[in-house]
Amino acid sequence: MATAQSQGINTLLEAEREASKIVQKAKQHRIQRLKDARTEAAKDIEQLKAEKNAEFQQFTAQHSGQSDQSLIQVDKDTDAKVAEIQAAASQNKEKAIELLLKAITNVQVAPHINARA
Repeated sequence: MATAQSQGINTLLEAEREASKIVQKAKQHRIQRLKDARTEAAKDIEQLKAEKNAEFQQFTAQHSGQSDQSLIQVDKDTDAKVAEIQAAASQNKEKAIELLLKAITNVQVAPHINARA
């Protein structure tokens, strides 16, 4: 009867060892699947980054031309306005000098409006 019990115990121990091996293999398989998933996710992220970067470069290339044209037009308008102001200043230069001289030489003496009598 002792041999039957020891044989049963040995069978149980052997089953426990096999179960432990199966659990260990499952853990390793799960860890490997997680590593593979991380690697694949990193590849997907890099691919998405590359696509978005290419889209951004294309967008920038398309819209930078419009920006350059706008800047050129603004520069032309600014130059035209500056030339117009300079022409007006040179035409009215003499009148401005005369008005300044009159204001300086013709001083009207009067008490200040806040001065008390």
